[in-house]
Amino acid sequence: MEQATVSPDTLQSRKVPSMREDILSPLEVQKAIQDLSVLYSGLAAERLLGMDPGTRVLVLRAMSPTVAHEIISQIPTDQLELVLSGIPEHVRRQWEINQSYPEGSVGRLMDAPVAVFPADMAVDAVKSALREIVRSEFVTYAYAVDQGQRLVGVVVMRDLLFAEGSHKLEEIMLRDPFYLLPEQDVMDVMKDVVLRHYPVYPVCDGEGRIKGLVRGFRLFESQAFEITAQAGTMVGVDREEHTSTPWWRSFLYRHPWLQLNLLTAFVAGAVVSIFQDTIDKMVILAAFLPVLAGQSGNTGCQALAVTLRGLTLGEIKGGSDAKKNLIKEALLGFLNGALVGLSAGVGMYFLAKSQGNPDALLLSVIVVIAMIGSCLISGVSGTIVPLVLKRMGADPATASSIFLTTATDVASMGMLLGLATWVLI
Repeated sequence: MEQATVSPDTLQSRKVPSMREDILSPLEVQKAIQDLSVLYSGLAAERLLGMDPGTRVLVLRAMSPTVAHEIISQIPTDQLELVLSGIPEHVRRQWEINQSYPEGSVGRLMDAPVAVFPADMAVDAVKSALREIVRSEFVTYAYAVDQGQRLVGVVVMRDLLFAEGSHKLEEIMLRDPFYLLPEQDVMDVMKDVVLRHYPVYPVCDGEGRIKGLVRGFRLFESQAFEITAQAGTMVGVDREEHTSTPWWRSFLYRHPWLQLNLLTAFVAGAVVSIFQDTIDKMVILAAFLPVLAGQSGNTGCQALAVTLRGLTLGEIKGGSDAKKNLIKEALLGFLNGALVGLSAGVGMYFLAKSQGNPDALLLSVIVVIAMIGSCLISGVSGTIVPLVLKRMGADPATASSIFLTTATDVASMGMLLGLATWVLI
């Protein structure tokens, strides 16, 4: 479940009039949110049900809409209305709207739009309306819309405070405001917002109609969560899994990927079986199979890590960027393979000599060439695998390591045994 935090200012502003003011302090609500966010959604739902109604409302309204929906989805149907009874209708409706957008998109993080007024509304009337709104909502900016509900301007509170009461919003608003699209991927928009650091961003559809608001810290929360989840998704660990996840659910998350890994391992095993006669005649080759597999695997993982980072930070945007990265990783694979291969070749030479093998020099040369080729292929594979997954519409980090391991094992073992067969047998 996505990590969720919230600022004390936000908590202080989200008070429900019908609740006692002393239920929880802002810091206590923040602590409750952090405690829930580190649990898997089913256990978090159980903890939420154990809270008193007033605390539940504060916690649900203060946490990320994405996290709130994940927890609510695990609550039994017969208890759902009881849990949601204190949540305002416009907030519940916004949560439902958010679920119509793809996972990982800006639309999933939207809060309901508040402080939205017609552009021709008088300043005095806006101030009067805001006095009621701020009783239960946290307001940073006022938003001006035209008759079609299209966003035409943003009003800063300072400008509103000092404006003449008879003025219209359109006279004091900032025109052509920056806004996000709900379909945009959170990781993609980070490069657009990182230099702005606005506390709140309006979210509009393709025609400019305002659909919701996203707080700046939510975007950075989501980015941090995606980055921390990458290490697990690379090896088939679901991003939903936590240390508190029950063993049977962890088993269901992980086991399918292990079956896939076994299938790909059979591919590498098939390569070795093809050259069984070569291994029988030159057993010394078996000692260097894990050496080549390990070195080429590390080379591929380095390329994979850099490529995933480039995709995450928007450094790889198109075909030209991908091509440049591919050439760079191929060159690094060649150079690293050459230097590591020389060391491995020397090791093979002395091992073969100690066993009285007359082909010691040829074996060492084979090891050098095989290491260069396998590291080059591994570097290319570490770049191509996440790019292909992204082009297919999948998460580029998902199980990348499994596919990469297969490519590196096949390349390293195939090259060593193939060259030995060709040259010596």
